[in-house]
Amino acid sequence: MNLRYPAPLRPGDRVGVTAPSSGVDEHLRDRLQIGIRTVEEHGYQVIVGECMDGAGHVSAPAADRARELMEMLTDPSIKAVVPPWGGVTAIDLLPLLDWDALREADPTWVVGFSDMSTIITPLTLLTGVATIHGNNLMDTPYRAPEGLLTWLDIATMDPETAFRQTPPNRYRAQGWDDYRTNPQVHEFTLDTPGRWTRLDGDGDVQVEGRLIGGCVETLCNLTGTPYGDIASFARDTAPEGLIVYVEASGDDATTICRNLHGMRLAGFFTNANAVLVGRTRAPDTGSLTQHEAVLDALGSLAVPIIADVECGHVPPYLPLVNGAHAQVMFTGDRNELTQTLT
Repeated sequence: MNLRYPAPLRPGDRVGVTAPSSGVDEHLRDRLQIGIRTVEEHGYQVIVGECMDGAGHVSAPAADRARELMEMLTDPSIKAVVPPWGGVTAIDLLPLLDWDALREADPTWVVGFSDMSTIITPLTLLTGVATIHGNNLMDTPYRAPEGLLTWLDIATMDPETAFRQTPPNRYRAQGWDDYRTNPQVHEFTLDTPGRWTRLDGDGDVQVEGRLIGGCVETLCNLTGTPYGDIASFARDTAPEGLIVYVEASGDDATTICRNLHGMRLAGFFTNANAVLVGRTRAPDTGSLTQHEAVLDALGSLAVPIIADVECGHVPPYLPLVNGAHAQVMFTGDRNELTQTLT
């Protein structure tokens, strides 16, 4: 299976907004509108779907969410699809999507993280279309700190483009922005210094591979199914090996440890040249930290494991392209990730 990259976004293109998982409550609609306006200010037309209701844990029945997502992904006039945010049960869409039709359709950029890993990672695994693990629509108004990009930056790039990101070495350790009282917020509060951390040992790292991964709490439920077959993807698409990335949303360290063990046993880390672990605020437990949980489960891989990467639920966000070729550099004074759309 050859990897395919969607056509770059150009002014006047249409961007679809739908909620394959959770919708947006009425009291957060002002923030939603500001997210839409941000995309429009970049020169795009925004098409908002009907599956956006935030009254429950999902935006609509599964059949309706699947239908709307399929319509957007097979509409050649829609060049990108972005959700408001994640949620909890996008997994119910997977058997309802027409995967043959998605393979035959022109590639479309699909963006998101958290529960959207349930959608974007299988899309890359099963169709060969690159997807962007990056800031959702409600996060899109934030300005990227120096050295980082947004999904809107990446989606404009031509195939074969190489781009480098370097984290700001600061992150948000406390609190969050209240979109009810301040829906227009666009600057990150980065209150704490922090760099990447090597968990498996000492020394510099320079490693390459093809990116794939996502949120532990959602992807652990796909391992052992056709929707999470990383091992086959590695064999068929990534002879150079993989850079696998994972991040914990909120589960405690023992749960993350157990889930990572299961993912490893199911082949999720097969052919990994390195593992990137997102920075998390998820709780430690009495005898196990989040870092220790990762090392307990993945230390036997005998590959570099680099934690506290900005690819999770802790701002700021370092977008990763599922399927892109990546070069990771980790030294005493530099953290750097270069991705090539090839």
